[in-house]
Amino acid sequence: MLHDNRTAFAGSWPESYPSGYAVVDVETTGLARDDRIVSAAVYRVDARGEVEDHWYTLVNPQRDPGPVWIHGLTSEVLSGAPLFEEIAQEFSERLADRVLVAHNAVFDWSMIAREYARAERTPPVRSRLCTIALSKELGLPLPNHRLESLAAHFGVVQQRAHHALDDARVLAEAFRPSLHAAASRGARLPLLECRPLTELPAAVSASTPRIGRQSSGAPSAPSSPSSPSSSYGRSYGAGSWRPSRKRPPCPYPNPGRYEPGRPLRQGMRVAFSGDTSVDRELLEDRAVAAGLHVATSLSRLTSLLVTNDPDSATSKVLRAAQYGTPVIDEAAFGQLLLDVAPAGS
Repeated sequence: MLHDNRTAFAGSWPESYPSGYAVVDVETTGLARDDRIVSAAVYRVDARGEVEDHWYTLVNPQRDPGPVWIHGLTSEVLSGAPLFEEIAQEFSERLADRVLVAHNAVFDWSMIAREYARAERTPPVRSRLCTIALSKELGLPLPNHRLESLAAHFGVVQQRAHHALDDARVLAEAFRPSLHAAASRGARLPLLECRPLTELPAAVSASTPRIGRQSSGAPSAPSSPSSPSSSYGRSYGAGSWRPSRKRPPCPYPNPGRYEPGRPLRQGMRVAFSGDTSVDRELLEDRAVAAGLHVATSLSRLTSLLVTNDPDSATSKVLRAAQYGTPVIDEAAFGQLLLDVAPAGS
């Protein structure tokens, strides 16, 4: 069933709701802490979700662009793009005095905060709203938490998935009816504080491929395994294929099960089940980069199961219930990945 996302809200608008929003999407070289933004888009919308204007830019990441099969941005395309510090001021003007809205907002905010920290600037954002969390708050009957499912629910047509400008447009169009549904119920908006970064992860290794080394044909040899970005240290063509690769074994012993309310610890065995809002392979890469062991199956040794559908009857969910394995959703897992405790702590 298609939903009319143009229907105006006729009731009393909640006074506690924000006065404006910046609907954001960023495409990146990957999901790890040293990955970079390659494109960004912002749709500014007013207090009731009406679009005011939009903005889009490419960003030169000064390194290999990573999963070209997802975002389609090659080294050749990005080589003449501005650096983040060159667009930071305009980006700030788009975000100023607004709530940042994104799908899986913890990821977009984390990437934006790190870019601002590298540029030695402070982003003008004090709070964020995740549309996955809002969908849960509203109890929307979505089959999964992907953006395309939210768009389909409200009859919004995607034209170029994983293109920052179109993803931001789609999200802005789906956010408006979500916001109106929340207002009609007087529902609480799931706002979270945005804290600027004061420290950055270690600098990208000199062995990490830099922009301009990517070829337009077959993949070149992998980069050094010691590189923080070795998962993406290859050259990719503009096609939709991806190379197969084997991750190195986790160097840390398994410290046991995850305990709710406490941080993840390096060496924990993490399994995934069902759809995720970001590419599964990239999410797994981010877990590996944080020092976790990504397990392909679930056993009594599994520390944690990540799934957006805990009520499904997949084999992993059923085994998690049988073994008493802790289960969290993707958004909570993304938050935990921001601060993984070192092995032995």
